[in-house]
Amino acid sequence: MSDLNPGAVITEPGSTKKYKTGDWRTFKPNWDSSKCTQCMICWQFCPDMAIPQKDGKRQDTNFDYCKGCGICSQVCPVKCIKMEKEEK
Repeated sequence: MSDLNPGAVITEPGSTKKYKTGDWRTFKPNWDSSKCTQCMICWQFCPDMAIPQKDGKRQDTNFDYCKGCGICSQVCPVKCIKMEKEEK
């Protein structure tokens, strides 16, 4: 249990980079790069910025931060992202 300041005042800025939230997943996105048109819609809609891009092209999902919400799969116009049950 951590100590809280009176009134739960936040005294320093935080970052979710400290907390790898990918362990919350039940399903994970499986990206088929051979079908991908690099439209970047998945990148735009990812709420966790778990889809990195380099030089305007989508890269592999960063599973340290992907929570498995499935938004990327839903917005993909060519359906190259399929949600699969997480195997732990």
